[in-house]
Amino acid sequence: MEALFSAMIVLLLVSFSCFTSSEALTSNNGNITIKWDLMSWTSDGYVAVVAAYNNQKQRSIPSPGWKMSWKWTSKEVIWNMIGAQTTKQGDCSMFKGNIPHSCVNNPTVIDLPPGTPYNQQIANCCKGGVLKPGLKSAFQLSVGQAGNSVKTVQMPVNFMFTAPIQQYICGPTKNVRPTRFINGDKRRKTAALMTWNITCVFHKAT
Repeated sequence: MEALFSAMIVLLLVSFSCFTSSEALTSNNGNITIKWDLMSWTSDGYVAVVAAYNNQKQRSIPSPGWKMSWKWTSKEVIWNMIGAQTTKQGDCSMFKGNIPHSCVNNPTVIDLPPGTPYNQQIANCCKGGVLKPGLKSAFQLSVGQAGNSVKTVQMPVNFMFTAPIQQYICGPTKNVRPTRFINGDKRRKTAALMTWNITCVFHKAT
């Protein structure tokens, strides 16, 4: 009985040691969390606000800033963006009249620089991709040729988040509880139609 009790104590100590080591690793390295909030439906898709949260305690994203990319799972296009832009427009020759901002299947997005006109800004944008610990960077995009209901819309996949001399590994896109918002006077609460979450963990410097 005494031997069994001693073995249980050792097992508990080992388990506690593993737990604290894992917590310490998370605390030291942190992560980048990407939240994709669908705010409204359009005739052929939706409008979303995308935010990257720097949960790292001491690691900033320096100039020239972050880049974010993903892969569409269908024939989605980006009609327009506020607070950021894609690095390539791609082949939009099939469109006549209203030309999308991007027709690329795997767009790469970058933050706009400081001094961007106010009509092209949203909150927490336009810092040239610089992202300090505890802060977030956000942009808005209107997605077309996409589902426009909770049953037909499809999540983008294969996210990548890159930064100067830093490397991150992004996990899968997850459908999570819709983000809740409180307006300025704190008297009205609203919620996103849907929220998708992606976690990118710091791997190493490049």
